[in-house]
Amino acid sequence: MVEQYIEPVKRLRTEADLDKFEKSETFGNILNFVIRLATSVHGLELTDKSIPVDSKIDGVLKLFDDIDQISEAHPIKTETTSRFGKVEFKDFFDELREKATDLIHEHLQLPYDLNNDYAIELRVYLINSFGDRERIDYGSGHELNFLCFLYSLDHLSYFQSRDYDKSIVLKLFARYMKTMRALELKYWLEPAGSHGVWGLDDFHFLPFLFGAAQLSTFRRPRPLSIHNKDYVAEFKDKYLYFSCVDFINKTKTGAVSLRESSPMLDDISGVKTWKKIEEGMMKMYKAEVLSKLPVVQHFFFGTILPCPDGVPLHSEEECVHTHEIHSTWGDCCGIKIPSAAAASLAERNKHQAHSIAQ
Repeated sequence: MVEQYIEPVKRLRTEADLDKFEKSETFGNILNFVIRLATSVHGLELTDKSIPVDSKIDGVLKLFDDIDQISEAHPIKTETTSRFGKVEFKDFFDELREKATDLIHEHLQLPYDLNNDYAIELRVYLINSFGDRERIDYGSGHELNFLCFLYSLDHLSYFQSRDYDKSIVLKLFARYMKTMRALELKYWLEPAGSHGVWGLDDFHFLPFLFGAAQLSTFRRPRPLSIHNKDYVAEFKDKYLYFSCVDFINKTKTGAVSLRESSPMLDDISGVKTWKKIEEGMMKMYKAEVLSKLPVVQHFFFGTILPCPDGVPLHSEEECVHTHEIHSTWGDCCGIKIPSAAAASLAERNKHQAHSIAQ
């Protein structure tokens, strides 16, 4: 039976909705997809020659090249002293939204007909992978949208075998991170939610999980090695985890320690093995991303990722006010705070301007 693709919509608004979601096939499929991807990269480096790169992988990579060009077409026009999001991000987002369907058709060669186009679902996940237009922020819920985009391609048999799993992580997800980091810095995207990512990173979770998976079969380098800048420099191009630490080191304000800038990351470094870190992060992703209403209230359900039975279609205006939930991300009612990277850049620009004035 041919699936009839539909415009994905948000459906989760209450704790009862969340309970149904946690017991659903969609929840299980997403979680199993993360486990599958993480397992596929055990012991592999980002530059491993065994990673398949063919026209399928290249098509998605070219999609990101075009998204980068859209960003380049919308530079920052008005420099301000504000440490919050740059309004030019809205122009980038508008053009991406306008061109998304054409880009998908151009680069991702999947069979379709005009009356039943898979792109109607793919475009929603792709567009929402890069942040929120109105809030000019980004968080784990947006990162989850990119995971859903990858899952949808896999569901549509775009990737022809499980051999592509490692390419999905080490080529496509890594490429997504490159584009996303550039957008975070250029447009000073704010963390989505007042709690950030509890000291892991202002925005991301999955690169730490996948990075720990890469390292899970190794005894060296040890987790404590993230405190050694020479080790970070040596391994940042090989492992996503060290790449994330390198980004933190380069963008946090001043010469603060990792303990000050990323306390949870510092705590995790005391774990003896990467395998334990991978296992812990998998549990955390399930509990603190997929099972947190402030995050998954923004989850889109369509044909590929169907909504659980019994979840009503709430009005779009409904919003979950869950101030009692702590240590989460994507809290729609969170206090606006600038990203640490934005604060660092603002401080750096101020010092540069002061130096020029002198």
